[in-house]
Amino acid sequence: MDQPALLDTLNRLLAQSRESGCVEFKSNWDHAPDIGQYISALGNTAALEGCDRAWVVWGVDDKTRTVKGTQFNPFTAKGEGNQPLTVWLTQKITPRPDFQFYEIDCPDGRVVMLEIYPPRSAPLAFEGVRYVRIDSNKVSLAKHADKEARLWSVLGQKEDWSGELVPDATLDDLNPEAIEMARKRFAEYLIKSEPDTSRHEQIRQDAALWDPATLLNKARITKQGRVTRSALLLLGRDEAAHFLAPMDAKISWVLRDSDSRVVSSQHFGVPFLLSTGKVFAHIRNVTIEHMPDGTLFPTAIPQYDVWVIREALHNCVAHQDYRLGGKINVVESPDRLVFSNLGQFIPPSVEWMLEHQSPPEHYRNQWLIDGMIRLRMIDQVGSGIRRMFETQRERFFPLPDYTIDAFDAGLPRVELAIAGQILDIKYTQVLMKRSDLDLRQVLLLDRVQKHRHLSKEEAQELKSLKLIEGRAPNYFISAKVAEWTGQMASYIHNRGLDDGYYRKLVTDYLDKYGQATRKDVDELLLSKMPDVLDAAQKVHKVRNLLQAMRREGMIHREGPKATPVWRVGPAKPTSA
Repeated sequence: MDQPALLDTLNRLLAQSRESGCVEFKSNWDHAPDIGQYISALGNTAALEGCDRAWVVWGVDDKTRTVKGTQFNPFTAKGEGNQPLTVWLTQKITPRPDFQFYEIDCPDGRVVMLEIYPPRSAPLAFEGVRYVRIDSNKVSLAKHADKEARLWSVLGQKEDWSGELVPDATLDDLNPEAIEMARKRFAEYLIKSEPDTSRHEQIRQDAALWDPATLLNKARITKQGRVTRSALLLLGRDEAAHFLAPMDAKISWVLRDSDSRVVSSQHFGVPFLLSTGKVFAHIRNVTIEHMPDGTLFPTAIPQYDVWVIREALHNCVAHQDYRLGGKINVVESPDRLVFSNLGQFIPPSVEWMLEHQSPPEHYRNQWLIDGMIRLRMIDQVGSGIRRMFETQRERFFPLPDYTIDAFDAGLPRVELAIAGQILDIKYTQVLMKRSDLDLRQVLLLDRVQKHRHLSKEEAQELKSLKLIEGRAPNYFISAKVAEWTGQMASYIHNRGLDDGYYRKLVTDYLDKYGQATRKDVDELLLSKMPDVLDAAQKVHKVRNLLQAMRREGMIHREGPKATPVWRVGPAKPTSA
């Protein structure tokens, strides 16, 4: 925008009778987080009010509307971590914001203008929080459910591409093998949801007798026997992919060497219910020797957790923005797997998902996601991401690494990298020693080992726990970890043993003696619990172990509530 056009815009804004929801006047205010919050608030308000853009203007008195001039310079200003302000704001706001700073040399002083375009796919969030303007106040959008619902409606997220019917497609355009796989998976879903085990065999028999139309209606793949786009994606014959044109319904697997050169590649089309298994079979999940304590006693484990691979791949299928026409990609390198799909990341942030442990209010492909849950391709919505992080933590591997709003040929893309090797041995040792750390603290430590930016508050939190040393931005995991680890024997006592070991002790005891009181179980297990746990924590861990075994049908409890005993196997159903 040239100077005459900027001056004309400034005069138009100054002529307004009051500060609107899409305009903010400031003097020399330059606090970077506040600017990020205002970009979120003004951009979202512009979308709500149908404005083509919003503005923040520096150098104007907000009461008199007179130009006073400003010392604020956005082109030399810094965000946290000494990053250029515009770069820092772009990284902190999701989806990637569209904004630009301008300068105007007015007779009464220098003016800076920030032009903010409204979002198009999802509300703008700064550091995981979405803001909006109420009169001239900046507030959290989550506190105004009516405005949040209206904003999502304005942004068009209620339109579900995946649930739309395909008029010319019929059930004959679906793959028979995929339909039978869907029958098996849906029966498993129903059985898992049925606590009465006496009903399980009847569920299997009923599912075996359903015709395809009944099966797919119940599984929310079709609608009243009519084929949806979800049905074609998950179950369609390869030759029926033309119904989805111009969308390219494919998953590409690419193998690269240590120099990032392509060694091999293959493309897999619909039906995705079968294709994802074929992609999984191509991934070389080799066995590696895991030796985090530096001893001569390594542990052989798979390079990647099988569940994490499947969840990451199926998430790409579930959340791809198919309207953008691109493929899903799985890139395998010697030390990592990278999964990517096109489309904005709709939740405010990955951190938001980890903290809330619940799904966001809206999803892009709700019909597709509902069907994938019933076919057991993904977990109940909202829990998959957290479980991936927890699984990597339990393996003492680096946490999943999301790159949100990466761009490919101008299109938004989400990337997920899963590391297949240890990056920092001290990070691993911290996790082994400090089982008391919550997932957020582990996430911050993970950023340190990956040399990522920490805010001042985040760094102070880790320093107070004696987990990191150094000065910004060059933090490193504390050398005190070496004092914690000690020799192999004490290390094993501190780390504790795998839950499978404790479970086997319990079942072996019950097989030999027939039953056990809680006192018997405590005497069996408490002495073998990790030394890092205090007495109360050890008792709590034993209680949780017994309850988990009971829920899985490995053991059951009998007798009076005050003096129960444990026995092997599931509880016998009570007679009616």
